[in-house]
Amino acid sequence: MIHHYLGPIAPWFQLTAALLLAWAMIFYPMLAIWTNERYKRWPRHRYVFWFAGVIAAGASLVGPLADATHTSFSAHMTGHLLLGMLAPLLLLHGKPLTLVMRGLPTKSARRLSRLLNSRFIAVASHPVSTAFLNFGGLFILYRTDLFIWMHQSTWIYALVHIHILLAAYVFTWSILYTDLTGHRHSFRLRAAVLIVAFAGHNVLAKSLYAMPPAGVTTGDGETGALIMYYGGDVIDLALIVLFCYSWYKATAPGRIVRAV
Repeated sequence: MIHHYLGPIAPWFQLTAALLLAWAMIFYPMLAIWTNERYKRWPRHRYVFWFAGVIAAGASLVGPLADATHTSFSAHMTGHLLLGMLAPLLLLHGKPLTLVMRGLPTKSARRLSRLLNSRFIAVASHPVSTAFLNFGGLFILYRTDLFIWMHQSTWIYALVHIHILLAAYVFTWSILYTDLTGHRHSFRLRAAVLIVAFAGHNVLAKSLYAMPPAGVTTGDGETGALIMYYGGDVIDLALIVLFCYSWYKATAPGRIVRAV
């Protein structure tokens, strides 16, 4: 049970989240169908990945699980796995940047291409940068008073959840390169970052088991930490398999790879 909680999150948060999720569910297939008139048909499995990712994110933001996260740390951690680990992996395989690029006019597509190739994106999308942004944010959330403040302010609650989703998405993108990217780094570098990041995630889970965040009871904190540890391992394993498979495809006999 989470203590120091002042009241329910304002209704506008779930309403706004529901509207954005509905927009994502509608706009994606509409754009894909529209671009099919000019390009090769958008693969059906991309729709599945996108819809599954939106549903995973939605389950953590709207509905019974979202309501339970305000009073239960274990429910909160389940939502964290959905929003901060599973949803980004699924959404990335929907290849939204590629789809947007297909739908943009030529001039706008060139602007987006220049942005993706810019120095800012080079730094922001570097695997080391995204790992700090993603997992460093989790340490700040759970090892400072931010966790309590999040349950006292709807605006902070919203900003934290936006950060969790976006930071995890950019991290996954920087490791797998499933979607468009202007800057690629070697498999060895990404593998090293992946190992350190996953180790940090597990260390954080163990620390939460030993010392839950302020205001969380011992039993609930231990359950939440176990969900984070073992549930995270399952999703981490999927990410590792996909990464190793991409490495194998890129270095298989007959393939030439340029490592940066």
